[in-house]
Amino acid sequence: MTSTSLVRSAVWICLALTVVKSLSSFAQERRMILRGGVVSPAFEGWWPNDDGSFKLFFGYMNSNWQQHFDIPIGQDNYFSVIDGAELDDLELDGYDAEAADMGQPTHFYPRRNPFLFTIDVPADFGDQEVVWTLNSQHGVARAFGSLYPDYRIDAQVISTEVGGAFGSLDDRLRSNIAPELEVRGDTYRTARVGVPMSLSVHANDPDDFPSRSNRPPPRTPDQIYRPPSSIVASSGPGLRFSWSVYRGRESAASFEPTQMKTYTDTRVYANSPWSPPYTIPEPPEGKIWNATVLFERPGDYVLRGIASDGSLFTYQNVNVTVFP
Repeated sequence: MTSTSLVRSAVWICLALTVVKSLSSFAQERRMILRGGVVSPAFEGWWPNDDGSFKLFFGYMNSNWQQHFDIPIGQDNYFSVIDGAELDDLELDGYDAEAADMGQPTHFYPRRNPFLFTIDVPADFGDQEVVWTLNSQHGVARAFGSLYPDYRIDAQVISTEVGGAFGSLDDRLRSNIAPELEVRGDTYRTARVGVPMSLSVHANDPDDFPSRSNRPPPRTPDQIYRPPSSIVASSGPGLRFSWSVYRGRESAASFEPTQMKTYTDTRVYANSPWSPPYTIPEPPEGKIWNATVLFERPGDYVLRGIASDGSLFTYQNVNVTVFP
């Protein structure tokens, strides 16, 4: 993980009779934790909007390789808007129902999920902070979003942080344009348990940059299982699209066809753009992606469609109420 992604994050964990309280930045985990680790929210940085307001980027790191979490909006998953340093003490409760929901996920996939959502703040936001509090596995962690100059980012920084275009530092990435994404049909829907629901989107990369690569994928065992050569996992360029479960029980929703992972699962053959020997598939005809989703349990779900050129992302949500 990078220094910008875990600014002032902190975790306290209760283990048996010992309470460990620490303010720390997390380095990349060198051992594989399948289950039992915590989820840490991450402030990724900010950039200015054309109207004078500012956009703050957030994501998270789930230290587990297999364990998912469902943390509903509430005392264990909330945002606060504060004056600086008011919530540095993790024992302080900053929950305010009116400010708690700022569009954050309630389902947490494994591993690093960077630049997952944004929050716009006004031009006069000043020295205030937007603080995301998460409690998982009895561990409280916070990410502090601010407009400190050191955390200003651009499109090239995002690409670098996600290993876009094979980790390229091409200066042209600073002016990269994110894909366009349109959901076909209503974004608020109802469905029935056991009855497939159709999903269709149109995605396009207006600047076709970074362009799709003809670099051959790793083929031999030595190439596929080669140790990583950089701290940030890299993926190839090219337009792609995938659905994920943003809110609701992910295990109760299945997509057909199977969707590629949208998080940095770097294990081989993991159906992830960051996983060798994965090759970014060619877009379908007309750049229209069709799929179905089948729900096994009633409830409220938010499905998030993610279009990417490998360096920048565009999101669209479909809200679904599922009846028995």
